[in-house]
Amino acid sequence: MPEHDPAVPSPGSEPRSMARRRFLGFVLAAPTLAVAAQVGAAELAPGKADAAIPSLPQPEDIFDLGDLQNLAALPTSGLISVQIGADGRAAFAVPRCEVGQGMTTAVAMMIAEELDLPLDKIDVTLADARPELLMNQLTGGSNSMRSIYTPVRTASAIARQRLIAAAAAQWGVPASQLTTSGGVVRGSGGRTASYGSLAKAAASATTISVAATLKPQSEFKVLGTPQNRLDAHAAVTGRKQFTLDLDVPGALPTMVARPPTINGTPRAILNAAEVKAMPGITDVAAISHGVAVRGRTFGQCIDAIRALKVTWGAGTVDGESDATVLKKLKAAQLPMAVPGLLDQYIDAEFTFAAASNSPLETGAAIADVRADRAEIWSCLKVPIVAQEEIAKLLGLPQDAVTVHVTQGGGSFGRHLFHDAAAEAAEASQKMGKPVKLMWSRTDDFRQGRIHPMCVSRVRATYLLGNVVSFEQRHTSVQTEFSHGLGEMITATAAKLPIGGNLSFAESIFLLSQSSPYNFGVTTQLLNEIPLKFNTGSMRNIYSPNVVTAEELVVDQLAKKFGKDPVAFRREFLKDDRLRAVLDKAVQVGNWGRAMPAGTAQGIALHAEYRGAVAVLVEIDCRPETVNRPIRDGVTGPRVTKALVVVDPGFAINPRGLEAQMIGGLNDGIAMCLTSSIHIKDGLPLEGSWDNYFYTREWNTPPETQVVIMPNTSSSPSGAGELAVAPSFAAVACAYARAVGKMPTSFPINHGTLSFEPLPVQPSTPPSPTDGLDHAF
Repeated sequence: MPEHDPAVPSPGSEPRSMARRRFLGFVLAAPTLAVAAQVGAAELAPGKADAAIPSLPQPEDIFDLGDLQNLAALPTSGLISVQIGADGRAAFAVPRCEVGQGMTTAVAMMIAEELDLPLDKIDVTLADARPELLMNQLTGGSNSMRSIYTPVRTASAIARQRLIAAAAAQWGVPASQLTTSGGVVRGSGGRTASYGSLAKAAASATTISVAATLKPQSEFKVLGTPQNRLDAHAAVTGRKQFTLDLDVPGALPTMVARPPTINGTPRAILNAAEVKAMPGITDVAAISHGVAVRGRTFGQCIDAIRALKVTWGAGTVDGESDATVLKKLKAAQLPMAVPGLLDQYIDAEFTFAAASNSPLETGAAIADVRADRAEIWSCLKVPIVAQEEIAKLLGLPQDAVTVHVTQGGGSFGRHLFHDAAAEAAEASQKMGKPVKLMWSRTDDFRQGRIHPMCVSRVRATYLLGNVVSFEQRHTSVQTEFSHGLGEMITATAAKLPIGGNLSFAESIFLLSQSSPYNFGVTTQLLNEIPLKFNTGSMRNIYSPNVVTAEELVVDQLAKKFGKDPVAFRREFLKDDRLRAVLDKAVQVGNWGRAMPAGTAQGIALHAEYRGAVAVLVEIDCRPETVNRPIRDGVTGPRVTKALVVVDPGFAINPRGLEAQMIGGLNDGIAMCLTSSIHIKDGLPLEGSWDNYFYTREWNTPPETQVVIMPNTSSSPSGAGELAVAPSFAAVACAYARAVGKMPTSFPINHGTLSFEPLPVQPSTPPSPTDGLDHAF
């Protein structure tokens, strides 16, 4: 056990103020200074929920998904360290994944603030898979900043304190007489010492416990100020490295021929020798759900895939289409508990089509598998589970598999699954050579992860000017949570045949969903049907669909009550923070202004991850706008103006937060109007960006504004997904007001197939003898 520094007061003796409380950490035994934080549950516990009558608090109000993740990360927070080298640079290997959200910049800002070190002297990298971290190496649920904000600052503050103590000892002066700035300890008479010159003296031969006081917000010089992304220059000049940019000796381009239905299996390759003889092709090998082809270039791999003749076995959802899935969803709906009271109720049902995570970077991984070891490079949000499952797949001990986490070009939940990494490892093992595997865009749309189709039914009962009950029954195709909370225990639990994935999904739903309104007896329940599509969490998981259904019904209730939608919301809101962002949106967005027929404003609210947000949009649904020809063949309403007002608790980097809100806004526009997957005969029809209509330039509002409210907390809320749900809902509400009818199926244009689907991968039909003469 680490020793305790007797010169440091016990944390328990300090005031309870978050800003001035002392936090415990460890100075680790190391050649130069290395410091880790040890944060207790009290520091990260959720605040007391404000119960409001007539609606009692829901589970998410009291203890949300992020609180669960924070507590799960606590036991191993002392295993993550900030290090100061002899060159005076700080280094931190963050146990999370950077996929474009600006997390590494925010972490560097935390270190810079508490260490008084310039940002350009801080190196934030991504940690390899570290099984000892257990649940502390999962990137998801908008939780990264919430879970590491205090630990990283604590370790940095202790490091600064140790550097000051080392200088004080060398100069024979009290530490209280010394200051720090710019990576230098400064004393009277102009005496200075760089952090690098003190790093060795500040280190410890044994691990000892130390406490430090974090800076109050009033003294912040870096945190809370707008900062450019540290990797921005590298990104725009093409120097930023993603998985396929890495130079691993011997790793050649590899792609996979895939089955004509989801999760089909190869039974026989009918022309393997011919394909292997094609120019540049070095290897052809069957893997679990495809045939891998390795060549000198990706172009040669594509030619080989097109030439392959493969007999395929059945998939997991053969024959399923939008209509068959929808029928099963409606049959699985949980019943409402409250009957209609004197006919004073609204009953509405909403259908949400499947959608693709569709990150800009498709699935990619590099694998070098040898007889006794393996090394993997890939963008992974759950690297511990990836390491464990790849080791099992290869028949190797877990510690013989090294997994490197690379930066990703987007994720939106996609990289919670290690499909590409597992395929690369399997292909490398069977070929006996390193591979650089890439999914095609068509692979990503048709065989990748999707947000499943779902149905949300809402019943709101009202009487004598009050809403007396609000019930929501959300029914979805199974959302796969086989990654658990990032380690094998919960990952295994999510795979159990009885109640496993469904129980995990129910827990996620209950800890992420709540109604912000005083609507009497309120219940929001989930049921999922176990269709084996390749699904997963898409940005904001359940919230975009749940919130959109609720906010559309809220507008209908306002109409029944003869009230303006904003006035109605203000009257029934439970949360003062939501009321504040609503009022700001109304003021800045000029709510209620006169608009031409066929155009309208829409507004929606959402609270999640301990943050609050309001979105106000304007939409144009006039016939001359809707029917205007568009280059990519899609017609439809146009969002012309958007305002996002966000209360993030504490905004670590306002510039990064603004970018996150704009990204969430565009996700919401896409989900509402254009972005979906059409399922037919066991496979999505979408196969390219030409026919998967994410928000285009023509539908990105020419007027977009983000307003960040003054800090309301000493800690940040989760923000990465916060704007998605209310943006979706606001656009839907605006559309309903513009056309005079509430939409019930999303996206709005899903019913019209406006493209010619790409052909399915060539295959040959199975026969009784297939797989016997051509066995693998």
